[in-house]
Amino acid sequence: MNEPATIREILDRVHTIAVVGLTNREGRASYGVSRFMQSQGYRIIPVNPRIESSLGERAYPDLDAAFTALDGNIDLVNVFRAPEHVPEVVKDAIRLKIPYLWLQEGVIHAEAAAQAEAAGVKVVMDHCILKERMAAGWRNQG
Repeated sequence: MNEPATIREILDRVHTIAVVGLTNREGRASYGVSRFMQSQGYRIIPVNPRIESSLGERAYPDLDAAFTALDGNIDLVNVFRAPEHVPEVVKDAIRLKIPYLWLQEGVIHAEAAAQAEAAGVKVVMDHCILKERMAAGWRNQG
């Protein structure tokens, strides 16, 4: 978990990111980070039952609905939810066989992250994907 090689692999291989907890309100971390990632070529899929859309993309009430609508084309689940919601997201990511899980800064659930890794999901926890992408540079080095 949090291995530099895993972070780099995610940043280089991922194209479609399901963002659990993405809002449609500017000024929120989930919105700002996702908007910038989208501006750099990543497709951002909002997963939030309380909104209809965000960043020009239809929002889905849960990971299952997003996965079905996108014919399984989700590379990464990026979580902007409180830690107590992480086990359910991990359970869904494992069942749907989504290869990568990213828990944003402050989103820490060691037990759920360990379950994901044991199931073969590569995990980054308590890191900001935007900061890591900026540190790695914006060009795909892969």
